[in-house]
Amino acid sequence: MRAVVFAYHDVGVHCIQALLNAGIQIDLVVTHQDDPNENVWFGSVAQLCQEKHLPFITPNANELVAITPKITALAPDYIFSFYYRHMIPAPILACARIAALNMHGSLLPKYRGRAPVNWAILHGETQTGATLHVMEVKPDAGDIVSQAQVTIGPDETATDVFEKVTQAAVAVINEVLPHLIKGNVPRKPNDLSKGSYFGGRKPADGQIHWDQTAKQVHDLVRAVAPPYPGAFTDHQGKRMIVAKTSLNTAKPANLDLQSLGVQVVDNRVFGICGNHQAIEILEWFPAT
Repeated sequence: MRAVVFAYHDVGVHCIQALLNAGIQIDLVVTHQDDPNENVWFGSVAQLCQEKHLPFITPNANELVAITPKITALAPDYIFSFYYRHMIPAPILACARIAALNMHGSLLPKYRGRAPVNWAILHGETQTGATLHVMEVKPDAGDIVSQAQVTIGPDETATDVFEKVTQAAVAVINEVLPHLIKGNVPRKPNDLSKGSYFGGRKPADGQIHWDQTAKQVHDLVRAVAPPYPGAFTDHQGKRMIVAKTSLNTAKPANLDLQSLGVQVVDNRVFGICGNHQAIEILEWFPAT
């Protein structure tokens, strides 16, 4: 079996390795150049390609249609997308002889679209996962091929959960590869009425609004904790990144639970939230 793979991030690295381990011939990898303005804390698909002597290219989004003839000439059995960030044009999807398949970091149909792990934590979910699905022009809308579930602990950050989702993605691809190698693509309907689309997140979305409940603030902090840009608040004229909070530590009796925002009591830092409950700020530092 031959494949063209669009990939980036840890999921891209590990799923490409799974394909190679299964004997899939990868004729081309399409990946991204790292953004110099982004904190790149994850594995490099380009580096893996260099190590494995896989041909790779890094086109911009507006250059993708132009590579269609190249992919047509390769005549891949499968096109895979593993955390590739651009929408893959329909003419490229049509180049797959058997199927074009995408790995998405949620339990579809929930949390379709961008930043699925971050959104799941932000909404207080206790589970998420990885889903391999058939690619269509509409994102994350095609039939589900296979999926695996992971738990989200009450204090786990997006990085913690993303590591679990990466492992789930590898488990999904390994589970389904024996079928794909035989040319069989398991399918079940992706009922879009049971989930929603979510857009990308910007650093500015990390602002803490102290009128929210304590759990909502705690979940925001977890969802965007470093190496993501981080939740932030202003205190004494300085913008502070709030990196870690706790809902469950014992609180001093002299906290003023009626005054929303940051309070320093007994050399400990707390945030008073809209439901008049306090969270303890365990780690914070000035924004650069």
